[in-house]
Amino acid sequence: MRSEKPLTNFDVIAFVPIVDTARAKHFYRDTLGLELLSEEPPFALVFNANGIMLRLVIAKELPARFGTALGWRVTDITSRVSELAAAGVTFERYPGMPQDQLGIWTAPGGAKVAWFKDPDGNVLSISEHPEVTL
Repeated sequence: MRSEKPLTNFDVIAFVPIVDTARAKHFYRDTLGLELLSEEPPFALVFNANGIMLRLVIAKELPARFGTALGWRVTDITSRVSELAAAGVTFERYPGMPQDQLGIWTAPGGAKVAWFKDPDGNVLSISEHPEVTL
């Protein structure tokens, strides 16, 4: 019998394209602190992102950018931004989006978001969502 919700009970796998494996490995493992699970050249670097498989897919060139590729829901975004900045992460600033001195934007609904890029230029984010519980 076919389930009405076929993917409800399965974990999501995240995919992010990269071109420079050494630089990406250093950034995701050493700067962001993710656990490197395996290296599968020429296909991917595989990380544990708090129980979610993150596959950094090795490409010859990057596809066109489309927005935020990957984000983390965090608590106390101000502390997380400060910790990442101390580790060398530079936060993005976007025209027309009022961001505080740390680069944090507060959405009309109260969520707070800060964006940064990985070494290949993929846009990543951290966000605090007080109104959303899972």
